[in-house]
Amino acid sequence: MTAPAPKPWIAAIAPYVPGRATTDDGRKVAKLSSNENPLGTSPAAVEAFQSAGHSLSRYPDAGAAIVREAIAAKYGLDPARIIYGTGSDEVLHLAAGAFAGQGDEIIYVRYGFAVYEIAARRVGATPIVAPDTDYATDVDAILACVTERTRVVFVANPNNPTGTFVPRAEIARLHRGLPADVLLVIDQAYAEYLEPEDDDAGLSLAMNEPNVLVTRTFSKIHGLAAERIGWGYASAPIVSAMHKIRMPFNITIAGQQAAVAAINDDAFVDATRAHNAKWRAWFADEIASLGNAGLRAIPSQANFVLVLFQGALTGEAAYKGLMEAGYIVRWLPGQGLPHALRITIGTEAECRGVIAALRQLVERAG
Repeated sequence: MTAPAPKPWIAAIAPYVPGRATTDDGRKVAKLSSNENPLGTSPAAVEAFQSAGHSLSRYPDAGAAIVREAIAAKYGLDPARIIYGTGSDEVLHLAAGAFAGQGDEIIYVRYGFAVYEIAARRVGATPIVAPDTDYATDVDAILACVTERTRVVFVANPNNPTGTFVPRAEIARLHRGLPADVLLVIDQAYAEYLEPEDDDAGLSLAMNEPNVLVTRTFSKIHGLAAERIGWGYASAPIVSAMHKIRMPFNITIAGQQAAVAAINDDAFVDATRAHNAKWRAWFADEIASLGNAGLRAIPSQANFVLVLFQGALTGEAAYKGLMEAGYIVRWLPGQGLPHALRITIGTEAECRGVIAALRQLVERAG
């Protein structure tokens, strides 16, 4: 007997592997593998979420009107041009699904977000990987990959998993260099960790250019990872096409209420950004002090740091050693980074603890 066979482009997909939450022996330890907010969630968002508990029998508003209106008011946008999804991941998949297919090409940078390849292969498009420059996005390398079959270009800014950032002028140059029929997707899941003068660069382009989509998420700085709420902004034709294939009711009633409260809690966002900036700088300095042992931190503008292991202590050994010491971080051999760990900026105690554990591992490795 034979069974249904998936399409070859589906069979070629390597499933997304999320950050682990427990050790090999099942212990719950400090989780620094998923870039979650160490300060938790805005108390206002928690209260709003809990207040929606009486609505479990009702479908949510499929148009997510209160969320779109809150986002529009915060950033000065047109609510009709906001797309939303189950995390920004769904919005990325919608972009690929609406604008690419068999015979088309989707470009993303080496060491880019793992979802890009999955989104491309899912619709039968060919993934094209542009070379990086020292783990960062290279605009010229992306432009050199563009052909008549290019339909979508994904750029994460700041990038995940490297944390690198492309300045406003370079993003504008990338856009100018693309054909008008190519969709530029600027994935800004970590935009709120940037300085104010940088965090609106993508939105400014999306507001004024017909072929730019910006995506964002409530999972990171807003601390709503459990609810999986993402959104994007683009021209009306782009958003209209994406809505045609969007799943209905993709944000819960409680999630919508929490998102509105979260985006309006500036004090919580400011506190999170300040905590992250302080401890990310401290963490990078501590890694720099281990440079003689072959450790190097890639400069990051996100809420994590990618640490390279180029000495006696290998990335795999550090990953296993940190897990034994009580810290789960992200090891990414499947993304071509067997020599690196992505480490989320946690609480003060977690940051100090993981550095102390790394120092011990370096000493043992000789």
